[in-house]
Amino acid sequence: MANDPRLIRNLAIIAHIDHGKSTLADRLIEACGGLEQREMTKQILDSMDIEQERGITIKAQTVRLVYEAKDGQKYILNLIDTPGHVDFAYEVSRSLAACEGSILVIDATQGVEAQTLANVYQAIENNHEIILVLNKIDLPSADPERVKLQIEEMIGLDTSSTVLVSAKTGYGITDLLETIVHKLPHPRGTENKLTQALLIDSWYDIYLGVVILVRVISGRIFKGMKIRMLSTGATYHVETVGIFTPRKVMVEELCGGEVGFITASIRQVADCKIGDTITDDKNPVLEALPGFRTARSVVFCGLYPTDAGNYSVLKDSLAKLRLNDSGFEFEPETSGALGFGFRCGFLGLLHLEVIQERLIREYNLDLITTAPSVIYKIYLKNGKVLSIHNPADMPDPSTIDYMEEPWVKMTIMLHNDHLGNVIDLCTKRRGQQLELTYIGNRVMLVYLLPLSDVVYDFHDQLKSCSQGYASFDWQFDSYKTSDLVRLSILVNSEPVDALSMIVYRDAAESRGREMCQRLKDLIPRHMFAIPIQAAIGGKIIARETISALRKDVTAKCYGGDISRKRKLLEKQKEGKKRLRTIGSVDIPQSAFIAALKIGKDK
Repeated sequence: MANDPRLIRNLAIIAHIDHGKSTLADRLIEACGGLEQREMTKQILDSMDIEQERGITIKAQTVRLVYEAKDGQKYILNLIDTPGHVDFAYEVSRSLAACEGSILVIDATQGVEAQTLANVYQAIENNHEIILVLNKIDLPSADPERVKLQIEEMIGLDTSSTVLVSAKTGYGITDLLETIVHKLPHPRGTENKLTQALLIDSWYDIYLGVVILVRVISGRIFKGMKIRMLSTGATYHVETVGIFTPRKVMVEELCGGEVGFITASIRQVADCKIGDTITDDKNPVLEALPGFRTARSVVFCGLYPTDAGNYSVLKDSLAKLRLNDSGFEFEPETSGALGFGFRCGFLGLLHLEVIQERLIREYNLDLITTAPSVIYKIYLKNGKVLSIHNPADMPDPSTIDYMEEPWVKMTIMLHNDHLGNVIDLCTKRRGQQLELTYIGNRVMLVYLLPLSDVVYDFHDQLKSCSQGYASFDWQFDSYKTSDLVRLSILVNSEPVDALSMIVYRDAAESRGREMCQRLKDLIPRHMFAIPIQAAIGGKIIARETISALRKDVTAKCYGGDISRKRKLLEKQKEGKKRLRTIGSVDIPQSAFIAALKIGKDK
């Protein structure tokens, strides 16, 4: 029997990193009896190993709870726990589009942070009813009144109905559940009889094939029904219908306003487009739902298997991850040094690390990663415009009129004590200050910064110079003209395309010198001297030499004429010179990975 849409509440939990979203989700699951006490683990919705280890949420997770309110009425709560890191902001936007309300969690000790602002503005854009929750009020340093004042001054939300909770102890959870069922609106538009569902997410299961997470807007989806994907026109028969409680529970049907999953023997990964509209094949809706804004990759790097025989395994693995992560993209590419691989696009450096880690853990792949880059626009003298993210694709400098690079607008929240250090960091990164606002002893800085300087190591440097207290959020602003050059790395006079990068001209020399010094430590010594050079075009700007391993050829000479020893040493020198011209240098994988680490060990 269909559930009454008026008793359904669809909501997302949004917050800055470490403000307690996943722990709050645990307490709500416990309070509603979603799992028994013995089945509970910390951050139950963070199901990936990498999420548990790092203590972060990477994928938004859904759970359906049944709550019996104080008035005796039973409500269905479809709860989505979202990530907090700036790299996964796209996951948040997708989750919000499937809900009518949000729980905005703010740490009562730290107050409003950069990602808090970004998430609340996304919720307002989606016309959400927002419930304010101050978490961690059991801590001695909690100051709810100060944080409420911050919220009113910075966000402009009314704090009179703020719910005070402690996700750790469970204090205030019942008050929060009552506020959810009485303040949040029920799903709208469910009275339409035609089936219309939004494809929120999808992932690959080795037994079931492609599993699709859907939010049914109107009509119903049931077992055996023939469905149609509006964007591709592909049709399928629904095999299973279910919900997460957070255990998988099979049901007969999903009705208007409900969130659940379906399987339909979908084998082609490309057939599932996140944000697509699913409808009844016999009686379809003609108009697609608005869907989601497509995620735009901002960081690119090459991924190559260390064993060339694993190329097809890497290709299949990337396709399966792409199904589950629409902010990730890839295309085949070939490198002279590394062979066949893929050029991959990511939403940020943490996103890159997570994808790399998942490929190693889930698919047992051994990978080589090239230096990350962003998309540059090159305006040629003949009027053509090129968009490139691979330094190997950069045309001859004599044909280039000018180049543009992406700049981002960054909001940084920090304590007044660290203001000087952070301004100094932004200035060194070619930053342009737009705003500086004081809220008590907190400061909000707004800067324009080149994206290439943000994605490398900005996060680490910012945390370092603010003793870990500063937080930031960024969004794309525009392309600006910059003096950019391609920095090539030559090992034994041979260019290594995997280590080349596009850099700002003034920073090229220090970058090149750093790379040469790093490679000198990483490449093992050979029987001949190996020069490592950094070059811009034909001009060498930095050099290091790895000295040769030397056999003691004079060991057998006991005393006697010095000319005999000289003759042997000269002969050795000639041999080494000849060996250097024909010898090949074995560059270990760690040398390529080190390209990512530049600047992190300073």
